Amino acid sequence: MIKKTFIVGLLCLTTMNLWSQDILGKWKTVDDESGEEKSIVEIYEENGKIYGKIIEIFNPEKRDALCDACEGEDHNKPVLGLKIIRDMVKVGNTYKQGTITNPEDGKMYDCRLQLDNDLDRLQVRGYVAVFYRTQYWLRAN
Repeated sequence: MIKKTFIVGLLCLTTMNLWSQDILGKWKTVDDESGEEKSIVEIYEENGKIYGKIIEIFNPEKRDALCDACEGEDHNKPVLGLKIIRDMVKVGNTYKQGTITNPEDGKMYDCRLQLDNDLDRLQVRGYVAVFYRTQYWLRAN
């Protein structure tokens, strides 16, 4: 009886842990072409929506860069601290209906975020119409 109760309890804890995993936290951005780790983005919730901002840049030569190609309120703002993910909402197992900005060229794209099967990789997809580009970010400890 104790063995059966222990197994059921362990199964419940494991299942609850999987359900509690979400995209909030810190993520290492990884260039999808070179595989280079570039920065840390903190994903957080604000007023019921999901946002992400750059909190660390690994290349010391780029730490003081400005987003001179960005438009609107982000024009000439420092890339470090820049809010690049905006207004995402959870729809099923994905986050959609928001945008992502590429600070290297200032372009803004529709965005979709989804945890990969191993829960420590985040699929980040920016797209325009049917064209898209996908990166996989790694959970930072």
